[in-house]
Formats: sequence, structure tokens, C-alpha cells
Amino acid sequence: MAPPVPLLAVRGSEGTSVVCGPPQCGTDAAFQRDQRVSRCMTFSKDGTLFGWTNGQNVSVVKTCDGSVLSTFDLPKTCLLQFSPLNNVLVTWQPYTKTQDSPQGDTNLRLWDTRSGQLIRSLFQKKVEEWCPSWSDDEQLAVRIVNNELHFYENNNFDTIANKLHLQKVSSFALSPGAPPYKVAVYVPGIKGAPSFVRLYQYPSLGGPTAALANKSFFKADRVCLQWNQKASCVLVTASCDVDKSGASYYGQQTLHFLSVGGETAIVQLAKNGPIYDVCWSPSSSEFCVVYGFMPAKASIFNLRCEPVFDFGTGPRNSAYYSPQGHLLVLAGFGNLQGQMEVWDVKKYKQVSKPQAADSTFLSWCPDGEHLLTATCSPRLRVSNGYQIFHYTGAVLHRQEVGVGSELWEVQWQPFPAGVFPERPIKYQEAPSELGSTQAPPTQAYRPPALRHLPAAPSTKLHEEEPPQDLRSAAEKNPSKAALKNQRKREAKKAARQEPKPETAAPSNSAPVSSSQSEPSSGNPETDKKIRNVKKKLKAIEELKEQQEAGKVLQKNQLEKLQKEAELLKELSELQVGP
Repeated sequence: MAPPVPLLAVRGSEGTSVVCGPPQCGTDAAFQRDQRVSRCMTFSKDGTLFGWTNGQNVSVVKTCDGSVLSTFDLPKTCLLQFSPLNNVLVTWQPYTKTQDSPQGDTNLRLWDTRSGQLIRSLFQKKVEEWCPSWSDDEQLAVRIVNNELHFYENNNFDTIANKLHLQKVSSFALSPGAPPYKVAVYVPGIKGAPSFVRLYQYPSLGGPTAALANKSFFKADRVCLQWNQKASCVLVTASCDVDKSGASYYGQQTLHFLSVGGETAIVQLAKNGPIYDVCWSPSSSEFCVVYGFMPAKASIFNLRCEPVFDFGTGPRNSAYYSPQGHLLVLAGFGNLQGQMEVWDVKKYKQVSKPQAADSTFLSWCPDGEHLLTATCSPRLRVSNGYQIFHYTGAVLHRQEVGVGSELWEVQWQPFPAGVFPERPIKYQEAPSELGSTQAPPTQAYRPPALRHLPAAPSTKLHEEEPPQDLRSAAEKNPSKAALKNQRKREAKKAARQEPKPETAAPSNSAPVSSSQSEPSSGNPETDKKIRNVKKKLKAIEELKEQQEAGKVLQKNQLEKLQKEAELLKELSELQVGP
């Protein structure tokens, strides 16, 4: 059976429309363009329903044939979203007060999607965290109310089933997948106290030992909480608006790791600077981080927060895994030139390097074969339009909006996992009538009078770092705990193999004891200095071995290496004596 054709929803100043995705890339006869201005549109999680607003009402249609499922008379609606199983449609409009209702009217409404009946009306003044979060089976829903979490069961919003009482909760994230349900909670620090993130398993929300994991940190005005698909780990990107050191205009960011088993860590990054993007692999076993001052680095880490592969440096600020997890796109949008790198993350081999200049948006097609890039307003008000690429770099479709018109949003129709299986990766560019956007290698401009002379070596402002496979280095350089246990085992083994001293009469050839193996200067203070210098030299030797194995050393570690000659000179002076 042939796989379905993904749909693409387009919203702009010319109205809202739904078109067919690749390979047809044309209009869908089942959907008529709504020419009225739309504030919002969304697909359901399984892609079977599509809803949008047009300033008069909210319409919900079936994506299979375009038939209308329900219509709601809600002209002021700005946001809408479906629950995971499509049982509930949530709509939100700005909170307002009038003379007739000085307390204001309820602005968050929950509707039965099929019958159109109102389930519950609630107050939601802030647009942040406006929509309740559901578990995938809709057995649990969570929303934040007055800095505490309210839990509802079985879509019964008349009764609060449970509450999480923490002082000034500002954000949360409910875990995906099947029960047991877990929730990550962030509480900002006040009056010099640190901020912290805690993980809880529902319904165990109270008591000092209820938290599965806890991570506290400073320098955090806000955080981004990201669960992996298996709901076993959380990544926390902590950001503060002002970098007091003055090193970055973009503030300061740190990346933290928590697991439901209680392990916590801070992810050590090899380059200073902002953290632009963090994304989990669909396999839940690794994650990619784009970070550092331009040209930025991009690295893949495993669940022990060890770097597995370093993509080097380049003009990039975002990362996107394909839905199947076999491809990774590193892109530089916004104030960068729109260069993209498509990587095979199993072989760590670059597939293509297309370019989408002036793009503000990128999204993978659910089939894992095609990419969508778009230039949308208000981020950029000229050259609005979208393109569909094959991951090998070929442009399959290009659509530009008319002069004076704007494109506001584009969305792929989602599909459940497994509908589009992973396909073998191709390295040869797919055929296309529109050609390719892969940039040919360029050379620096040379005046005509100098072109007959040999080319001088070019000087770059930033030396680019090549990609590095760090898997062998991670194996050669285990964690501190593993090294400690390894040293204990080696010491025990050496103690067992050491022969026992013979009880023979003392002679000139008797073995020297360990306490007498090193010559003594006769001065206890000098002996102590000698031992300290030898200890530092031993640490330098260990750092050298790690550097040869491919590990990236920190600044303080490199400074230790530079002191080796000085320490050797000091040791020789101590051993010679006055």
C-alpha cells in the first residue's frame, strides 16, 4: 500500500489554504481557500483534523475529505489546540474587562470536538502556558493556576484531582508516552536562593522525598524543559537576559540534564558563548546542541553527557532531527545566510549542503525525505514564500506570494509514528526541474592585474574546526567514578600479585622497601615539596594521555600543561639540594 501524501497548511494575508505535499506539490481539490484573514491554524496530533480561525468563527474539518466536523461562533479567538485523542478543542482569546463585567469574562474554553458542546470555561489571563497539557491517553491533564499545578483526570475539568504546591512555580512540562506520568517543574530563585527543577511521578507529589530528581542552579531568568520520547530524561536550558561579564549580547545560557533515576549533571560545552538550540533525537538516546560564539559548534552527546561527535564550526544556529531520527539538519537562519548541512547521523557523514537564503522557518516533512523552508512575515516582510527540498539538496517546489502580500505561517500535517518507515539514505542528488541550491566552491576576489600571479594563501577571520568523531575518545576517557573504580581494581590486583618478602638474613642485596625506594633529602619539608611536585607532574601526564586520545581540554587544564617545564626545573633543584 502506498504511503499517504502529507498535506501542507498555508496561512497569510491572502487567506488560509491546504495544499498537497510531495511528490504532487499542488492544490488539494477537497479544500477551498478561506480568503478571510486568519489569526491561527492547527492540525490535530494524528493529522486527521484541521482547525483555523477567520475573524468570524472557528472551523474544524476532516483532512481525509475536507468535510466540516464542527463550527464555533468565536470571532475573537487567537489560539486553538486539539487534545491528543481529539476529544477536546481548546480556544483562547485575550482577557478583557468591561463595564458590564468588571471582573472580566472567562477566555479559555474547552469544547467537545464532535458535538460542539462547551465542556468548561476558565480564566487564563497570560498567554504563556495558556493551554492545558495532556498525557497521550488523555487520562491526565495539567494546567498552571496562580503559581501552582492543577491536575485533572479523564477530562473532568469540574474537579481538581490533585495539586502540586510549590512556591511560585513558573513553568512545567508533562512527560510524553504511557503511564506512569511524570512532570518536570521549574521554580525561579528569589532573595539569593537558587532556582531549581524537580521531577515528580504522578500522583506522588508531596513530601520531601517525593521528587525523583532535583537540580538547582543560579543565573536563570527562564528555562526551557525538554523531555525525550521515552520520558526517561529532561534537558533544561537555563537563560538569563544579562551576561554580567559583558561577553555576550544575548545573555548567558547553561544546559542541565536530569533523569528519572535521580542522576543530574551540567552539560560541559567545549566553546564559550550562547546556546542557540538543543534538540533530542527521536531515539531518545542522544541529543544535539548548537552553541558558542560564531562560527558556532554543534555536538552530539549521549545520556552520560559525553560528546560523541563534534560537527566542527560553521554559520549555524539551529538543529533539526528527521522524524525517523536518521538525518540531522544544521542550519543558520535569521541573521545568517541560510546555509544548511544535512548529516547521516548513523555514519556521521555529510549528505548535502543546500542553501535557503532569507529563510525564517524550517520543518521536516513527516516522510523524513523532504524539508520545508519558508520566509515569513513579520520576521521578514519581503520575498515571502516557501520551498520544498529533497534532503539531497534538490528543490522540488517553490511558491512565492504576490507583490504586497505576506506569508505568516506554514505547517505540515502530522502523522502517527510508523506511518512512514525509515528509508535507506541516498547521497546522489534527486532529479528536479528547479535544480539545486548547493553553493559551488567560491574563491576570493582578485583584481585583474593580479590574476596572472600565484594565489597567495588566504587569511580568515576565524579558523574553521573540522568534524571530529569522539566515540573512541569517550570510550578511552570514562567518567571520574569509572576511573576511580578502575584504579581500585588495579591496586587490589597488584597487591595480590606482589610476592611476600623472604625471611632470610639481611644482606647488602636485600630488597629496598617502598618507604626507602626514593632517596630522602634529610629535610622533611623538602621531601614534602618533592612529593607535591611529583603529584602535579603525574596529573600533567594524565592530561597528555587524554589529549592524545582526542579529548578537548579545558582552559585551566591547558594552563597546567604549560607549567611542566617549570615543575621539572623545580624538582631538579629540590633533589640537588642546597
